[in-house]
Amino acid sequence: MAKVKTAFFCQNCGTQYAKWVGQCSACKQWNTVVEEVVQKEEKTTWKTNTPANKRVSKPLLVNEISIEKEVRLNTFDLEFNRVLGGGLVPGALVLLGGEPGVGKSTLLLQIALKLPYKTLYVSGEESQKQIKMRADRIFPNSETCLILTETKTQNIFKQIEATAPDIVVIDSIQTLHTDYIESAAGSISQIRECTAELIKFAKETNTPVILIGHITKDGSIAGPKILEHMVDTVLQFEGDRNYVYRILRSLKNRFGSTAELGIYEMQGSGLREVNNPSEVLISKNEEGLSGTAIASTVEGMRPLLIEIQALVSTAVYGTPQRSTTGYNAKRLNMLLAVLEKRAGFRLGAKDVFLNITGGISVDDPAIDLAVVAAILSSNEDIPIAKGVCFAAEVGLAGEIRPVQRVEQRITEAEKLGYTTIIVSKNNKIGLKSTTIKVLMASKIEEVVRHLFG
Repeated sequence: MAKVKTAFFCQNCGTQYAKWVGQCSACKQWNTVVEEVVQKEEKTTWKTNTPANKRVSKPLLVNEISIEKEVRLNTFDLEFNRVLGGGLVPGALVLLGGEPGVGKSTLLLQIALKLPYKTLYVSGEESQKQIKMRADRIFPNSETCLILTETKTQNIFKQIEATAPDIVVIDSIQTLHTDYIESAAGSISQIRECTAELIKFAKETNTPVILIGHITKDGSIAGPKILEHMVDTVLQFEGDRNYVYRILRSLKNRFGSTAELGIYEMQGSGLREVNNPSEVLISKNEEGLSGTAIASTVEGMRPLLIEIQALVSTAVYGTPQRSTTGYNAKRLNMLLAVLEKRAGFRLGAKDVFLNITGGISVDDPAIDLAVVAAILSSNEDIPIAKGVCFAAEVGLAGEIRPVQRVEQRITEAEKLGYTTIIVSKNNKIGLKSTTIKVLMASKIEEVVRHLFG
């Protein structure tokens, strides 16, 4: 009998050690190093005795490599396609992470049920009857989606060989285990080995594989950090139980941009794609409210209009509070300092609360001017005129700085019925025959005079 070999792994970052240590030297976490069995059996590939497995790669000159246009698989979900960069790339491994209950399984089951391709949905967390109950609620008449409840990778590959699916969905990678590693499912060794087997299968058969991954308390994907390096695309599904909207972001994408954003609305019949999120993110209040401003921002290739709310009140305690939701708190402090120094507004002894509605987070500097306008509107208790929006960055000298793709921002504002947009004087705008009025300002003082007279 072969001697059992063990090693020590950090459960937080996956770093391997020859002996136990109290603190991981890589991620500086205490008491996360655990002993695991790493003795492997004589290993075969996912499918034995195939010509593909015996193929030997040869080095080629860059000029000799053929560049045929890769045909992506359409998922028939506009938001999912947008975040992936146009659809699923054959042979790609996609990892989807998110908090428990946010809708990861619902999203992928919904996509699998609606696809015209043969799809194998492998679940290690739910039984076939449980998945059937959810499928009847989402899309009951699917004829292409196969459901398999299995956790051992060897059995999964046998079913893949028998059914030959076009797409494989694994829910979730933390529940899988392989016979080649003698440790519990969900451990560092098992996650790494199972992922390696799935990568080998995906690359050799050109079949896209989508994995669902759990996340830790701090929001990062559970398991070794190497898991995110092994896969081609890492998607994050975000949301709040108090909001019906869910946001899909790309943290890593070898085949597209990581700046794209997908928005869904959680309903009883599944997740509905929100193709025009500006209507969702802006409230329909008819009466003018002070402290509210509309900003034109861009997420990836998509222009959005978002509503920014500010509340300025006299500080009850000695130290004024600065609180933000969906916006960088340090940038808010910088803008308050600019207003104090350059525009003469005394906000140092006042509490300032800032919120971006809809539960989304934005780091686009083009919303600076809207943040400033919302703060001043709340401070003066004067509402901003209906139909006015903003798209400009504010510099430390109090100047209004230009932003990129301003013409797309203006077009989106005009499409949603806004009558005036305030931008930087240094922006070059080539739009013609627009009905929206474009006001160009160079300093904060000009904007204040226009808004509050």
